[in-house]
Amino acid sequence: MDANQYPKEVTLTEKKSVCPSTALAYLDPQYWDERFSNEEHYEWFKDYSHFRHLIQPHVKPTSSVLEVGCGNSQLCEELYMDGVAEITCIDLSAVAVMKMQERLLSKGYKEIKVLEADMLDLPFGNECFDVVIEKGTMDVLFVDSGDPWNPQPATVSKVMAMLGGVHRVLKPDGIFISIAFGQPHFRRPLFEAPEYTWSVEWRTFGDGFHYFFYILRKGRKSSNGEGSRQKLPPPVPSMSLLHEELEGEDFIFLTKIDEMDS
Repeated sequence: MDANQYPKEVTLTEKKSVCPSTALAYLDPQYWDERFSNEEHYEWFKDYSHFRHLIQPHVKPTSSVLEVGCGNSQLCEELYMDGVAEITCIDLSAVAVMKMQERLLSKGYKEIKVLEADMLDLPFGNECFDVVIEKGTMDVLFVDSGDPWNPQPATVSKVMAMLGGVHRVLKPDGIFISIAFGQPHFRRPLFEAPEYTWSVEWRTFGDGFHYFFYILRKGRKSSNGEGSRQKLPPPVPSMSLLHEELEGEDFIFLTKIDEMDS
């Protein structure tokens, strides 16, 4: 993989030191602490410029925004520069939180809050955010899910805990934005569980490979459970064709989608 595929802040040598040998490492909190100790910035599933046109219609300057699993992404900074002032970021890694706080303060972005918190047990009151955003965070829960059509009960339990918390903290007309690798074939059964009142829509972005941009609108669930969608992209090409289209480690998550056509 060409070194220029990685963010400018991370050299190829540094990337080798943080990239795990198996996706299962992403479930280990210690891995993330060690990684964030050595890595200044990394963007999963493309940077803000690739989906800005999709996110802007849903996030207003007056919106209260929660970013779940911020890591060392620059998403909150990009939103702030676009005029969104009320932003709260959370991450399970204390190292990520500390370094994010230091980075934001060094840039004068004092209004952005960064907290250490578990996305499976959100420490916020009911109906307190207009928008909740996650980018690649939920995908981590699927790395050991088994059959993508029938994920293991433990995986489903974690995903439902996350979605339940997000649904709870959203205001009655709030929006959950999920930026993911997981195709609608696999995500809709979870998003459209009967306990949630949101409608489900999606768009795609990317060139050789499509990333999914899900928009879940609380309080607008349709009677037949059908969401608005784009026509799905063609079957996933082989890894060799996609490798240069993917950002850094994103290809690790491709295996779960690849099984769809096997």
